[in-house]
Amino acid sequence: MFDIGFLELLICGVIALLVLGPERLPTAARAAGRWVGGARRMVSQFTSELDRQLKADELRKELRDAGDVGLDDVQKTVRGALDEAKKYEHMIMSDKPASKTATDEQAMTFDSPKSETKTDSGESPLAKPDAAQNPSDKSS
Repeated sequence: MFDIGFLELLICGVIALLVLGPERLPTAARAAGRWVGGARRMVSQFTSELDRQLKADELRKELRDAGDVGLDDVQKTVRGALDEAKKYEHMIMSDKPASKTATDEQAMTFDSPKSETKTDSGESPLAKPDAAQNPSDKSS
């Protein structure tokens, strides 16, 4: 970038040591390092943002080119699907809710005692104790 070699850095270090002295040189070196690091981060962010903008512009251009060509195909596909759906519209419209059957009534009143069925032993299946619910019934 700046094409500074080792000899030039060594001369700058000796001059800084003579000008600043051994007490203030480490503090100045830290400050210079932070400044250089901040400058590098700024340049890196700038270049990455520039790359992102270039890629976004290329993508926008490709979308514009593809959008002009593919819009007619999408419209044809949607119209075809709507026409196909209209063919089966009479099936949906002709289905009217029928009167309630006995099974529907039982399903609606599931919590009532009438809807419980009896098992062979005469007990309701809902009334059977579950092993997981009653851990005291387990044998040890």
